[in-house]
Amino acid sequence: MESPPPNSVVRFGTYEVCLQSGEVRKAGLRIRVQRQPLKLLEILLEHPGEVVTREELRSRVWPNESFGDFDQALNIAIGKLRSALGDSTENPRFIETLPKRGYRFIADVSILDTGARPKRPASSAADLPGSQEKKTEPGPKLQGAGLAVSPQPRLWLTRRVTVALALVLSLLIFFAWLFRSGGRAPAGIRSLAVLPLESLSGDASQNYFADGMTDELITDLAQISALRVISRTSVMAYKGARKPLPQIARELNVDAMVEGTVLRSGDQVRITAQLIEASTDKHLWSQSYEGELRDTLALQNRVAGAIADQIRISLTPQEQTALKNAKVVNPEAYESYLKGRYFWNKRTADGFKVALAYFNQAIEEDPKYAQAYSGLADTYVLLGDWEYGVMAPKEAYPKAKAAATRALELDNSLSDAHTSLASLGMFDWDWQSAGKEFRRAIELNPGYATAHQWYAWHLNLLGRQREAIAEIRKAESLDPLSLIISADTADLLFVARRYDESIQQSRKTLEMDPNFAIAHFELSQTYLQKRMYSEAIAELQRAIELSGGSTTFTSNLAYAYAVSERRNQAVKILNDLTSRSNGSSDAAEIALIHAGLGEKDQAMAWLEKAFSERFIPSILLRPGFDPLRSDPRFQNLVHRIGLPG
Repeated sequence: MESPPPNSVVRFGTYEVCLQSGEVRKAGLRIRVQRQPLKLLEILLEHPGEVVTREELRSRVWPNESFGDFDQALNIAIGKLRSALGDSTENPRFIETLPKRGYRFIADVSILDTGARPKRPASSAADLPGSQEKKTEPGPKLQGAGLAVSPQPRLWLTRRVTVALALVLSLLIFFAWLFRSGGRAPAGIRSLAVLPLESLSGDASQNYFADGMTDELITDLAQISALRVISRTSVMAYKGARKPLPQIARELNVDAMVEGTVLRSGDQVRITAQLIEASTDKHLWSQSYEGELRDTLALQNRVAGAIADQIRISLTPQEQTALKNAKVVNPEAYESYLKGRYFWNKRTADGFKVALAYFNQAIEEDPKYAQAYSGLADTYVLLGDWEYGVMAPKEAYPKAKAAATRALELDNSLSDAHTSLASLGMFDWDWQSAGKEFRRAIELNPGYATAHQWYAWHLNLLGRQREAIAEIRKAESLDPLSLIISADTADLLFVARRYDESIQQSRKTLEMDPNFAIAHFELSQTYLQKRMYSEAIAELQRAIELSGGSTTFTSNLAYAYAVSERRNQAVKILNDLTSRSNGSSDAAEIALIHAGLGEKDQAMAWLEKAFSERFIPSILLRPGFDPLRSDPRFQNLVHRIGLPG
């Protein structure tokens, strides 16, 4: 079959490709194919049934690019094309691989619409050399030359020389740039996202391993202070997504993307990564790294170091050391740790329980494995958090502190362990130590969004609201799709009495997930302060429904009833909570209801109970406690906690 014309529509199987627009449709529905895989498909369709060599593909798809590993770049692009077409290497329906030679399109191809070939404008013929339509009048002769040259050919010759000189000059400039830059990425890349690495094992049960590799690579790159690296929560939203890379880049506001694959076979690991300029979807660099499972951390460091080199980011001596000094890990312990992180990242009560088991298993397999203790600390911190309410804080936090302390005894460079230890300052009310740990955590890993998020609350408790909001905005820029960070931003704006901004932020969170209970809760708080009682109550009822009956949301519903003069409903909830309370984790919530009812003595009595249980005092910043702020008993309580009045 002859090559299809460039403006035709080509059909094979249930697929149609419009060569002019680059659209690919399956059974009439448009499907996404990235730029480089699409170009490969178009080239293969130009030569159906024929072998297209790897060198030809390189010369046409990547004509001016320098590769660390071209074979891997081509293999990845072909793999993406096969994935888009539902094809496979083992049983190909469309694309056949000829090892070490190239590829052949083997399906039957038909041309649906050749269209009309564009006609050459009539006026252009006279401008072309050798045209039969040029003027025939003889021009003046060059004296002694024996040749007749008309003015028009002389003009054409001049133009030709000018174009040739311009082309030579352009090539010289290009090769000079290529020599000086070493073929590296252009300067100006200061933010990137590591998309979820794809597992090539073909076994869904191995997904935790590819996700773990993604996490570790993000962590390595996030240590570079001059580079903004998007956090795990946001990039995992694109796992399996078929969006164009430029669109993802716009959504995450980054300059570049890292894509890659992970293949594990027994104790052997192969990591392939490629760097792509986000705005143009242009391939900048590709490389593969192989080694044993115990050397995985070193492989990840090499990938991160190579990316830093390609984008010409300046590293501090500390960052250079961190990327070079990779530790050898116990393979069994490392695998248990990755499974623990996999379930921890689910952020569910059941996930935390499974994560605990895996982190403890990793510690049994290697008692000196610092990251396993750090994972254990992170888990206990969230188990005791009001959002999940799996364990009482007085039970969870001492265990978290012991695990974080042990992690830092083994490896003082773990940013997440410093973050966990710092967050426990809210339980111990040791504000000076907490601040020191937060600053150390951020110094070690400037890209750790959770450290910025929790540090924002620390600053807020100390009355440094402007700094707190700047810190939470930093966390949001690192993890723009994190629901909890977005909701916390709304909460900090609410506490700062910036109610309209808080409402706007809560609505932004709900656009990401309309079923996120905390966002409904945050919105209700602001509605209350704006005296939009019906709307506030509706949002709280929705939050309670979505959360499965959160005590925090229920107590705030009682408070809403109290301030909206629905006293009977408020008292009913209050009595129910009081009968179920042992004066522990919900004492401050009960105090809030009494404050809403105007019962200051009862409110202070319950706050004293909360004090004896060492509650997290951030609730005291809420406007609901404003009626108590002038009370000497309240001021004394705040002073004993160590906070500014």
